[in-house]
Amino acid sequence: MKPGEVEFVEGIWISTKARTWLDMARQLPLNDLVAMGDELIRIPRPELEGREGAYSTVEDLRGLVARHPNLQGVVRARQALDLMRVGSDSAPETFLRLAMLDAGLPEPELQVGLRPGDPRAPSADLGFRQRKVAVQYDGGHHLLEPQRLSDRRRDKAFEAAGWTVIIVDNSDQEDGFAAAIKKIKRAFRTSVAASTVASGFAEEH
Repeated sequence: MKPGEVEFVEGIWISTKARTWLDMARQLPLNDLVAMGDELIRIPRPELEGREGAYSTVEDLRGLVARHPNLQGVVRARQALDLMRVGSDSAPETFLRLAMLDAGLPEPELQVGLRPGDPRAPSADLGFRQRKVAVQYDGGHHLLEPQRLSDRRRDKAFEAAGWTVIIVDNSDQEDGFAAAIKKIKRAFRTSVAASTVASGFAEEH
């Protein structure tokens, strides 16, 4: 290993998180490697996680990969870097995003704020602002009653602003998010139809 690729933790020298990601490139499927990378570059919530900065950045990971051009798995690591995005808060969110891209959907925006620039506004995990389609991935903790109430307020705020809200959960992973993607495509068709009607109305008046 090269300098900067190991760290001293509780009396033991271990690989850094970034180097561990690169080493796992020889074993993990591409989507899993992307999910692992997304976690490294994710911006944390300090009040919940006790840290302020991301573990790494895409630029730093590209530099790491460039220093090991002959390492087994380096090609897959480069592929993963092209697919990684800041904003996925969990591996399922990454898998959903990748499934959407595989299905031919446009690249979604991540952590879509209902009102840009307002940190107090609710946000969607993934979404398409122009089409007003919000996609929420609700993991297991969303089943808890306080979180369910918060989620419902969040979704109502989007719906009141004219957005279509699509809820995706753990069960949707069983079919590779196929059913969820059908819902998203249906929402796209609805938004196009509504836009066409609105445009025609505006031209008449």
